[in-house]
Amino acid sequence: MIGATVGTIARARVSGAGRALLPTDGPVDVFLQDGIISDIAPAGVLAPRGEVLDADGGWLIPGLWDHHVHVMQWALISQRVPLIGAESAAHAARLMGRAATLGDGRRVGTGFRDALWPDTPSLDVLDAATGDVPTYLINADVHSVWLNTAALRREGHRPDGIGILREGPAFEISRRLNDVDPDSGDALVAQAARDAASRGVVGIVDLDMAWNESAWARRLRGGFDTLRVEFGIYPELLERAIAEGLRTGDPVRGEDSGLARVGALKVITDGSLGTRTAACSHAYPGDPHNHGVLAVDQATLRELMTAATGAGLACAIHAIGDTANTHALDAFALTGAVGTIEHAQLVAHADIPRFARLGVGASVQPEHAIDDRDLTDSIWAGQTALPYPLRALADSGANLLFGSDAPVSPLDPWAAIAAATFRTRDGRQPWHPEQAIDAETALAASTHGGSTAAAATEPGARADLVLVERDPLSAGEPELRRMGVAATLLAGRVTHRA
Repeated sequence: MIGATVGTIARARVSGAGRALLPTDGPVDVFLQDGIISDIAPAGVLAPRGEVLDADGGWLIPGLWDHHVHVMQWALISQRVPLIGAESAAHAARLMGRAATLGDGRRVGTGFRDALWPDTPSLDVLDAATGDVPTYLINADVHSVWLNTAALRREGHRPDGIGILREGPAFEISRRLNDVDPDSGDALVAQAARDAASRGVVGIVDLDMAWNESAWARRLRGGFDTLRVEFGIYPELLERAIAEGLRTGDPVRGEDSGLARVGALKVITDGSLGTRTAACSHAYPGDPHNHGVLAVDQATLRELMTAATGAGLACAIHAIGDTANTHALDAFALTGAVGTIEHAQLVAHADIPRFARLGVGASVQPEHAIDDRDLTDSIWAGQTALPYPLRALADSGANLLFGSDAPVSPLDPWAAIAAATFRTRDGRQPWHPEQAIDAETALAASTHGGSTAAAATEPGARADLVLVERDPLSAGEPELRRMGVAATLLAGRVTHRA
């Protein structure tokens, strides 16, 4: 049934936005026409139309979005060595020493978290395990990369005894590693997209550090039709984007499906928690001079956002530490820009209400709170701002938009919803449960419009829909993480069928 266009979804129960307006609490038939929900009626009252998808009492929800994805790195993770289980620098080095060499002669691993390792990464340790094969270990947060001597020399860096590159130099390494043959890369992207559809995803925001319009035009011309995509533009490409007339919301040039559209200017203003470079008002433990890194000063940020706004581009500003969030909100206030703050992991109490007041969306990744709970309790123990303040932001009226930051966390909206609602995983006690939000808000935040403008199952709405095995508004934490997706529809066309 993959690729079929559905005319009727029969015997479905509706959950999420739109449920309260239905004339019955029982099963309904949902009628689709030209990619739109045309009617909803109690099951069996109206004759079915077109291809019928029998929900058999399953639950129908709006299609899910991931608002923060690095598409090429996400797709390439299938070829990289997982380092999430590495317990030390020595352990990570041994894992890479046993890893297969890729076709380009390199070894690449991803997902290590060194902040709580008992030992310190060094070139000696990595070289002893990996020899002369260029070897790259990418931090889970992607803000640092550990390279052996062979890799450093290959990339034009002088060995320094440690081998760790951070922030800008690390991003450049990732760009080079992501620059793969388009045919093989696009095949990996297509498979990753199918995997996303199997979890109910209908759309993503692609924040790859590349000229993304040409990549998506090529993929769409090649037959990609699994997801909707909105893609980011980085500061070094802003002048080109403006010169070529790209505006947020415009479709990709050179193809007519409308599935891929121009997104926002993406600016990375600070570092990350795991790399200890997020810009914070209080110093990091044991390092009184380290308050993180502000990679973009306030004047430059204002200039970039003013230029983008004048050209019709929204802004997506990466800010993790509280100092960075304050600077980003100040820039939104001074420029009148529209858009989002990406991550908002540590926010000053006084800044919480500014998101809603300025109309700035909080594009957040709830699984990061669970992944980083031990890091946060250790590295940010002395901070006075709020860590991962979902409930505080929601209560203030901010629009929450959920994502994964894949490959930092797996692209799985159900994991995000579970983390936001229950603030735990793996049977541990909930972490800062006072910042948990209700399931309805979490589900809404996983749709295109976010928590304050959720997609709804109602006549006239786009038929981007997901059929799941249980009601997500009443499911427990393990049930949410294991949520079975029976079917995913994009404008009424089946992109996944269990």
